[in-house]
Amino acid sequence: MHNFTLRFSSILFFALIGVFIIDQNIKILFVDGFRYYTECIDFILVYNKGVAFSMFAFLQEYLKYIQLLLVFGVMIYIYKLQTLCYAFPAGLLLGGAFSNIYDRFIHEGVVDMVYWHCGFDFAVFNFADVMIDLAVVWFLVLNFKPKLCKR
Repeated sequence: MHNFTLRFSSILFFALIGVFIIDQNIKILFVDGFRYYTECIDFILVYNKGVAFSMFAFLQEYLKYIQLLLVFGVMIYIYKLQTLCYAFPAGLLLGGAFSNIYDRFIHEGVVDMVYWHCGFDFAVFNFADVMIDLAVVWFLVLNFKPKLCKR
């Protein structure tokens, strides 16, 4: 069982740290002034004080602490599952979540930069958001197709 826990923790940790580092480096480019505009996608700097679509911005300073509690709850749940195939998507989800929460402590809002406006206006988002969404889809697939996940 010790070997399993080590493998699970290693996969989760390296996915988490990889997403965190990549996301923070991308964000540094935009905080330092990088901008790029096209017909469909603009790369701009936006500080999101809420969560998706700026929801819950009214919670202000409390939002980051609520999110920390939720993320630690997810971590505990993932470790209790003891299923190796959840380690990588959990690392993606937690890396993105910790990166966005880190932004709230450092920049007082999440650094977002990708603005889709081709055909319709979409929310401004970042790499961490994409990793979180990818992880959620991955979890859904694993839950609806349990044969993909060997225990």
